[in-house]
Amino acid sequence: MRTYFDCIPCFLRQTLDAVRALGLDLPLQEGVLRKVLAACSALDLGQSPPVMGQRIHRVIREAAGSADPYAEMKERFNHLALGLYAECRGLVERADDPLETALRLAIAGNVIDAAPKSGLNEEDVRRSMLQALTDPLDGDVKEFSRAVAGSRDLLYLADNAGEIVFDRLLIERIGADKVTVAVKGSPVINDALLADAAVAGLTSIVEVIDNGSDAPGTILEDCCEPFRKRFARADLVLAKGQANYETLSETDRDVFFLLKAKCPLIARDVGCSLGSMVVRRSGRATAAPAPRDRGRTRRLEEVQRR
Repeated sequence: MRTYFDCIPCFLRQTLDAVRALGLDLPLQEGVLRKVLAACSALDLGQSPPVMGQRIHRVIREAAGSADPYAEMKERFNHLALGLYAECRGLVERADDPLETALRLAIAGNVIDAAPKSGLNEEDVRRSMLQALTDPLDGDVKEFSRAVAGSRDLLYLADNAGEIVFDRLLIERIGADKVTVAVKGSPVINDALLADAAVAGLTSIVEVIDNGSDAPGTILEDCCEPFRKRFARADLVLAKGQANYETLSETDRDVFFLLKAKCPLIARDVGCSLGSMVVRRSGRATAAPAPRDRGRTRRLEEVQRR
């Protein structure tokens, strides 16, 4: 997915939210904003938004003097998610369709995302988990079920700390013996690292690797070679979150994107309502775009021109 004009004010809003949330003093806030403004003036609109996100958060980490300024937030939401894990697992085990319930709870966990909402709190997460059981699911659950049942070498691209605990519910239901989980190679926002996977208990049940990158999403050319080989070998990829959709929606792979649509542009590109819980298949398993998809592309181009 390319970068649109409407992404630019969002970059600035995310930057300002981040420097304020991290308590940087005013001169540091100004310095970060000036660097981000300069980067925005030179950005390549043909690249995906996470390319700019990577630059922004490198600037923020440098200004904060911290390799992982979101560490406290990640620890807090890991703890919250672990406190809900047993209850959620019980819901899965008692459900008429355990796979769909695990899928819903994993997608609901995608609300734990500091990029669009730096003021996220514990009540937001609890509300999302409750609503997930009854809210409409935008996607074909039966197609998803058939795909994961037929997979023998599945790569699961995790998104955020805290959220990764709820991913475990889905991974256990799919079958941990055929799943490899990938996390980020270095800190960026509140994205999950190897340490978060360990806290979630994933390292004890599946192989967990890192992608060697500090970018939101999965920018393949920025990832390490072992990860790229693993990505190429997988017969199915499950990609969590908006940034993975932005970076991989045009890749020639069999990918299911699992996310909450928190951005209007992403909702338009996916073809769903803002706030929807989404399951979308893309890549080589997807047929040529239907007329609705071409119309959506035209609408996005009109947004870009405005």
